Amino acid sequence: MTTPVPVLDRGRDGAGSGDPTVPTAQRVRYDRVAAWLHWGIGLLLLAEIAFGLLLDEIAPRGTPARAGVINLHKSVGIVIGVLVVIRIAWRLGHAPPPWPATMSIRRQRAASLGHLLLYVCMVVAPLAGYLGSNFSKYGVRFFGVVLAPWGPDWPAAYSFLVGLHNASTYLLIALTIGHVAMALKHGLIERDGIFARIAP
Repeated sequence: MTTPVPVLDRGRDGAGSGDPTVPTAQRVRYDRVAAWLHWGIGLLLLAEIAFGLLLDEIAPRGTPARAGVINLHKSVGIVIGVLVVIRIAWRLGHAPPPWPATMSIRRQRAASLGHLLLYVCMVVAPLAGYLGSNFSKYGVRFFGVVLAPWGPDWPAAYSFLVGLHNASTYLLIALTIGHVAMALKHGLIERDGIFARIAP
């Protein structure tokens, strides 16, 4: 008797269904939710990082506009933090497509480590910023809604958490540059299908 050959479920877009019930080996790309979360969070992060780096130019310290600009930065950071949690939850329930056979085990491990570090930084940066705000008397105004600080006004804790927020953000910048560089290498030079797995 002939063994049936599995048929690739390509879905409406012809690039893989993303259905978690379809065996991982038969899927060639991330599902639509994962792809949209990837690009949406990525664009928001780039905008938020640029905003954070330009805070002193947009609203110098001691000026009346400073509080409003800082709280806008905090508000967007909270939104990104929530989206990152949703993305992680979705990722845990929906296995990604396998790496192509053309990638060596060493490169697969390096890519997986890079993705893990990106996730860690995407969690630590907004979380440290939010926690730091709660060890300050100012707290957070979430798009104008006052969120009173639940912690004491503790300058040492605030300084540590802000430092952690800044350090994780700079590491995130470095990892993002590497991530984009490798994506372009896969998409434009190697053309091995890696970039197409997450293309919107």
